[in-house]
This record gives sequence, structure tokens and C-alpha cells, in this order.
Amino acid sequence: MHVVVVGASVAGLTVAEALRAEGHSGPVTLVGDEPHVPYGRPPLSKQVLTGAWDADRAALRTAAELDALDVTIRSGVRATGLEPSAHRLLTDAGPIAYDVLVVATGATAVRPAVPGAERVHLLRTLDDAVRLRAAWTSAERVVVIGSGVLASEIASAARGSERAVTMVGRRGGLSFGTVGLALSDRLTALHRAAGVTVEPSAGARAVEATRTDGTGRGGTGRGGTAVVLGDGRRVPADVVVAATGGRPNTAWLAGSGLVVDDGVCCDARGLAAPDVFAIGDVARWAAPGVVPAPAPASGTSLPPRVEHQTNAIEQALSVAATITGHDDQTERVPFFWSEVHGVLVQAAGTFDPAAPLEPWDDDPAVLVQRSGDHGSAGDHGGAGDRGGARDRATTGVVGWGAPRSFRRARRLLAAGIPTPTR
Repeated sequence: MHVVVVGASVAGLTVAEALRAEGHSGPVTLVGDEPHVPYGRPPLSKQVLTGAWDADRAALRTAAELDALDVTIRSGVRATGLEPSAHRLLTDAGPIAYDVLVVATGATAVRPAVPGAERVHLLRTLDDAVRLRAAWTSAERVVVIGSGVLASEIASAARGSERAVTMVGRRGGLSFGTVGLALSDRLTALHRAAGVTVEPSAGARAVEATRTDGTGRGGTGRGGTAVVLGDGRRVPADVVVAATGGRPNTAWLAGSGLVVDDGVCCDARGLAAPDVFAIGDVARWAAPGVVPAPAPASGTSLPPRVEHQTNAIEQALSVAATITGHDDQTERVPFFWSEVHGVLVQAAGTFDPAAPLEPWDDDPAVLVQRSGDHGSAGDHGGAGDRGGARDRATTGVVGWGAPRSFRRARRLLAAGIPTPTR
């Protein structure tokens, strides 16, 4: 059985490794459109961007480890189409026949739809990180457009070198992965305490070329750019970076017959079509018992894509088990983490944006959300109905610079044990 994996990042490599670990001895081909060996993305906005690591250090495995895996790696090869009925992957280097295909093509960073967006740096690939690091070597002023996790990580990396940093959002707050805006107050305070200027609602209207005086009348003075906010204010910058979301890499699947709606729509095992699976940032997995169907105009009932390495790894392990005929019985709890200004923020479980987060009895640096909580969402606590709190199941746990306490609370979450709050 020849398994072909399209996408050579952490999801694709994990599938290949898990297939070998599950006993698959047939051929495995890993196809990636970048010229690099598989590398991890989390270090790009941290160690690589700050210069703590050379770019080569982001590689997930050494050359010797990849050789021992006995996998054919086709680097620099781009998928251009798929013919499921013929079990054939089309690429710019010719067709590749498969018995089972795993789609792990990830997502592409979205450039903001504003005038002057060509002046903005993006951060998604290793090459992006290297270019951005070179660009801001001599920069004193950095503007980050975006209000999500990646925007926070870029701002943190820039501020760590004492640059003047401004974050520009348009949603009214800062979001944190699956937790959404519930940590916005804490994140905003953390950034401001570190010296970052946060404009959570202003939005970016344009990115203009400026003179040295920042008037926006043309020229190429120091920095050469200014971000025009929604209210007309101009923020001078030497470097502008956008972290405004990702678009799943699915254009190459046009005409394949796969259901695509903001990602490849799959059943609860990741199956998108006979002998075709999808995992990671490009995939939308159904809840158990839900069959993917063409999306109505209002959207599908499938959960949204989860753009995080942990999710990609867990889906890869699950699909490898399915391909090799081993039932994947693992009950996985969604997990997300980041580090901002030296504070490790971790989240596990599922979160309701309308429910509050409340301090955990054992350690107030851990915040919990329980089933049945309601009231004003936020991280201040005490807003919901507290009657019977100790009897309601915990559905989400957040650790704020408290990894040991978070691990304990996460174990209770996984076991379905109520987590008392103050």
C-alpha cells in the first residue's frame, strides 16, 4: 500500500512516522512545495525571529533520522490537482499514483485588504521568518496588524529587542486561539506592561510610503512606511507585519469532487473521500456521527478549522491508526499554548464565548469554565450563576504562567471531574 502525504510540515511528517510506528512497511511519499526539509512553525515567531536560533534549527528531524524513516521526500514539488477515482495526485513534477492520500497542505497567510498591503511582511514559512528577521535587524519601530495569537507572539518578539511596538486590531480585543476573546483584558494588560501600544479597535486603513517626518506625502525616509488607522491617525514604522489569519491551501483541489468550505470537509475520522484523508490547518473534521455534505449558502455545521500544531499532530496520529487498521480509541482534549512576553499561556478543552472564566480554588493563576455557566464573558470571574458550581463538569481550563497547576487541572478536565472555583 503506497501512502502519499501532500504537505511536508509537522502534520505530514507525523503521519509518516506514525505509519512506521504502527507497522506499515509499504512505500510512503511525502510531497512538499517548499525546498526545505520538514520544519516546525512555532519557533518561527519565537526563536528564529528573535535570532536565538539559526533557521536550520527549526528542522523537525536530522538528515539521519529522515533516512532511517525510509520515506521518499519530494521537496519543492507543488500539488496541482487530484483525481480520486484514478487514485492519482497531479503535481508540477508529474503525476503520483497512490493507494491512500493524506492532504496536509496547511494554510497560507492572508495579506490585509488595504492599500499599500504590498509593503507588509507576513509570517507563515521559514523563508518569511528569515526575511522578517533581516528586515527588522535595524528597525526601531514595528507595527503589527492583527489581534490573534500570532500577532501577540510577533509583538512579544519585537518588544524583546526594545523596539517601539504597536499592535493594531479591529475586533475590539485580543484573542487567544480556542479561548477566543475571554483573555483579552489579561493579554492587553500584559502587552501594555511590556511597553507595547495596543490599538484593539482602530483597524488599519492603509499602509503608506512616508518621508522621514512621517507625513505620508511620499518619499523613502527612514522606515519609509506609516500605518493609517481607521480614525486617520498615522503610526510611523520601519517594519509592518500582518498576522490577519490564514487561508487553507485548497485551490489545487478544484474539480476533485472533495467538499471544500474554508478547508477540506471530513468525517470524524478525517476521511474526505474514499482513500483520501485531510489533517491539520487545511481540514475541518466533523463531530462523531456527522457526515460532511456540500455547504449551504449560510455555511456548514462542521466545527471550524483549528490552526495549531497540537491539533495537527493528534489528527495525524489518528489517521495513521485508521490507515493501518488500528482503532484510535484515544479521547483527545483540545489543547493550545503560546508564550507572550515570557508568560506561558495554556488552554485545554472547549470554550463558550458567552460563559465566564473563573479562578480555580487550588491556584488562581488557573482559570476554568464549566458546563452551564452563563453571564458576562470575560476573565474577571464571578459573573455567572455560581449555584451548584462544584457539581458542574469542567469544560475548559486556562493556565496563566502556571504550568504545574495547569497540568493538574488538565488531568481533572480529561477525567471529567468538576474543578472547584473560588
